[in-house]
Amino acid sequence: MRENERKDLPDVETGAAADMDAVMRKYDRESATRIWTGKPKIVVSAVSALFSLYCIWSTLWSTADLPIRLTAFLGLIVIMGYLNYPARKGHVTPNAMPWYDIVIMALGAGAFFFYCFRYTRLVKVITSAAKIDPSNPDAAAGAWFYVILGIVGILCLAELCRRCVGLPILFVVGALLVYTFASGQGLPRVVYTLFFATSGVMATPIQVCAKFIAVFIVFGAFLERTGISNFFIDLANCAAGSSSGGPAKVAVISSALCGMVSGSSVGNTVTTGSVTIPMMKKTGYKGEFAAAVEAAASTGGQIMPPIMGAAAFLMAEYMSTSYANVALKAILPALLYFTGIFLAVHLEAKRLGLQGVPRDQLPKMKLLIRSIYLLLPLVVLVVMVSTGTRTLQFSAAVAIVLTILVSLPSIYLDSRRQDREGFAVHAAKDLGAMIGGSLEAGGRGCITVAVACSMAGVVAGCITVTGLASKLVSAVVNISRMIPNQALAMFIALFLTMLCCIVLGMGVPTTANYCIMASTCAPILITLGIGKIPAHFFVFYFGIVADITPPVALAAYAGSAIAKSNPMKTGINATKLAIAAFIVPYIFAFNPAMLLVDTNALEVIQIVITSLAGLFGVAAALNGTLFRKMHPVLRLALAAGGLCMMSPGTLTDFVGLAVVAGVCGFEYVAAKKI
Repeated sequence: MRENERKDLPDVETGAAADMDAVMRKYDRESATRIWTGKPKIVVSAVSALFSLYCIWSTLWSTADLPIRLTAFLGLIVIMGYLNYPARKGHVTPNAMPWYDIVIMALGAGAFFFYCFRYTRLVKVITSAAKIDPSNPDAAAGAWFYVILGIVGILCLAELCRRCVGLPILFVVGALLVYTFASGQGLPRVVYTLFFATSGVMATPIQVCAKFIAVFIVFGAFLERTGISNFFIDLANCAAGSSSGGPAKVAVISSALCGMVSGSSVGNTVTTGSVTIPMMKKTGYKGEFAAAVEAAASTGGQIMPPIMGAAAFLMAEYMSTSYANVALKAILPALLYFTGIFLAVHLEAKRLGLQGVPRDQLPKMKLLIRSIYLLLPLVVLVVMVSTGTRTLQFSAAVAIVLTILVSLPSIYLDSRRQDREGFAVHAAKDLGAMIGGSLEAGGRGCITVAVACSMAGVVAGCITVTGLASKLVSAVVNISRMIPNQALAMFIALFLTMLCCIVLGMGVPTTANYCIMASTCAPILITLGIGKIPAHFFVFYFGIVADITPPVALAAYAGSAIAKSNPMKTGINATKLAIAAFIVPYIFAFNPAMLLVDTNALEVIQIVITSLAGLFGVAAALNGTLFRKMHPVLRLALAAGGLCMMSPGTLTDFVGLAVVAGVCGFEYVAAKKI
């Protein structure tokens, strides 16, 4: 019997992997890639791996001018992008690449490489493309060549964006281009601004991507292959697996930890959800709730320091501060977010009377401690970045080397078990496969982020060349003057910004969403009196929650596919679980103390305690059960008291505490009498 089980096991594992791949292809554009096998696969994998090595070399040692490095970076991105992403999402024919994709890839990459290799000669000529003089036919013909070159490069990037990012951001780009031409800007000047200058495709987003984000994506790919995700899941099981409704709490903790090194809410949902969602359903949670827990927790991984889905580097650039400062300010809001989900899960478990996993079925802490060395690269990275001893790029490179070193024990043991005589050869092959696979995955992971950043640069370029940002700011300021109450005017501006972020973020990577909002909406909020840091965190948060907000809640839909639950109900449950993400941004917008701005240690402690108590009140009100099923009036009172405590301020804290304590006391006494 056991032999038969062992024979069937690979098929089961293969089937599970195929199911995960199918879910990722359906809900995550980044996973809907071409299928390469045999020698073509080796070539494509080698291109991605060499790109990762180029990124590491370029960020650490290259002294070339910025446009040279950026155009080389984008040219390689175009090649990898078209090698990996077909024109249609359902294209899965192995080793097939249509001739028109080859032509588009060659034209797009050629445009950027032409600029790269002839930069020293072009730098003196391309400015004439912005002001073509018809009276000089020879000069005009040469200038028009560069205009066409720029158009080809931008269009090829836009098509790649459609394939791997989606249409929403292209709609924004298209609308802004129409406005740009309607405002009187000529084609040569627009192309010059968007392609040749560093205020378009090569603007701040792609500069940050090429300089920082790419190396950290490669680091994340290495870290994932050490087995750290399994370590986080086992650690979460040890911490909370045996408590009431333990598997759901494990999902929250493990997704928060895995999210530190993952930049995809859908990918995180599928990866950890394939383990935690079946566990939650087995415990007694409904499929919609189990999938919602995983989706909400996985989406929150993008606000979890230190990586924060790669957006932290862009935030540092836009806010003119250090990356370590951004990560520090993100800690408290992230803590509140995950605590809110944890409380909701606990209350639901108590309402349903669910038990945890028996301790004898959980990983042993003693065995888990043996794998704690896997955290070394992450710890060293955080220390180096927070102390500022080295640059971000150098810190990431050191962390990559450490990741390779910490993977050696497991590779050695696996090879030793498989072949006692030739284990050294097997170990060397496994190590090579680990390094090659990590470099390949890192290169592929850069494609979507780089393309999104380049399109966000086009948005910024259109705004710059037309002066649209200042016009929007003036319009909003004039409207706000019509509203006598300044706080109400600010709230309306925040609410409209929230809607813009959520709508634009539907199906769009967080990085691209943040770049666009940072260029358009954040300056408006700053003009209305909200600080630069709260304004940027506000648009960042609401760009993220789009992944769990219906009707296009991709992370929730991916979770529902695993749980085999209703997608829309899953999205609604995920939104309720992530209620903190809809409340906290308004709080730090009106009082930035939650972001550690203009505050002190005593005030921070007060904020932490009262906000956690307030979250309990809101979570209990949404759940409807405390010690018994609550009356609707008491639920409203509990929600109001919780919101009061989440709003920084001594008076609101006392009022909220009195209301929440009063409701809890009343419910406890009433439940005892039953």
